[in-house]
Amino acid sequence: MEDNNSLAVSLFSEILMADQLARSRLTKALPKGMELSHFSVLNHLARVGLERSPAQLAKAFHVTRGAMTNTLSKLEVAGYIHIRPDWDDARRKMVAISPAGRQARDAALAGIAPIISEVVNELGSDRVRATLPILRELRSKLESDV
Repeated sequence: MEDNNSLAVSLFSEILMADQLARSRLTKALPKGMELSHFSVLNHLARVGLERSPAQLAKAFHVTRGAMTNTLSKLEVAGYIHIRPDWDDARRKMVAISPAGRQARDAALAGIAPIISEVVNELGSDRVRATLPILRELRSKLESDV
């Protein structure tokens, strides 16, 4: 049991440190004024291609509704998203990426893609490809425990 505990601590220590380092490097490559949370929401909206409610976005990113509302407010002020009432339920709102938001997301992606590609090249595509299923399973396990 002690070996598993030590292994678990080592695993999570590495994941948390890699997360911190990745966030730091990626944040520096983002366009001025854009935060990683802003890029993440814009990227999500661009990929799904559909409107989402703030509650759906909060759930997708595992953050509170308040945190998501704060991020969405900043994105709306920047002109990167459109927020409209939900026509079926006036109490809810719906969020869509704007053309300016798509351009900002594309600019951010252009800034961070070389950093990500460099890491993959240094580690090797085969090793990264082999690691992804394990990371996905770990994420899935952590999500099911929430």
